Amino acid sequence: MTDHPPASPPPEPDDRQTGTDRLTPAWRRVTEGEHRLPMASAVLVMIALQAVLPEHLTLTVSWVLPSIETAILALLLIANPLRITHRSKGVRWAGLVLLAVASLANGWSAGILIAGLINGTEGGNAGRLFAVGGNIWLTNIIVFGLWYWELDRGGPGARAAALKNKPDFLFPEMTAPDLADVDWEPRFTDYLYLAYTNATAFSPTDTLPFSRWSKLGMMLQSTISLGVGALVIARAVNILT
Repeated sequence: MTDHPPASPPPEPDDRQTGTDRLTPAWRRVTEGEHRLPMASAVLVMIALQAVLPEHLTLTVSWVLPSIETAILALLLIANPLRITHRSKGVRWAGLVLLAVASLANGWSAGILIAGLINGTEGGNAGRLFAVGGNIWLTNIIVFGLWYWELDRGGPGARAAALKNKPDFLFPEMTAPDLADVDWEPRFTDYLYLAYTNATAFSPTDTLPFSRWSKLGMMLQSTISLGVGALVIARAVNILT
């Protein structure tokens, strides 16, 4: 009777085939890049808001900074037209420069408006004051939403590659993984919501800042929102009465 060679051991199970890796939340594993459209749409809204501000509230001629922001956005769209998968330093720095320019422009406008309200040189018309103050307040939300999105765990490209496990912002889906979708991971709309709730409640709501920079960022955003909102409302009420 012929001896048969011993049977080879069964192959080790492959997580990619069995789906075991899907037990790990999406925000902690490698995923495909985030869509560029939500971020690009928010930037376009921000540029439009800045472009219609009265020129005396702008840092320079009203069209200069919006034009710079548009040019940088175009470069970002060329680098990542559909999904944010490119993690080159050049692309990341371009995004940070875009946010720095937008922050400088909106911070200047907020400062000039607040100084004018305190000195009595702004706010002759309640409707116009509400429009200008609302413009700066809304732009501030978009700007900080973009900052949170760009910096959390190294940015969208680094998050997609799962390069960092420790979050800068702790979203409720992270604390209740059994209730969250296994494919959930923070997207731009989550950071925009975070910026909006911080601007209206002046404190964390359902998402907690974990790193020092995120705490300081939320504190700065609340300060700007409170300064613009409180003074605009107070001045407008005074005009109407």
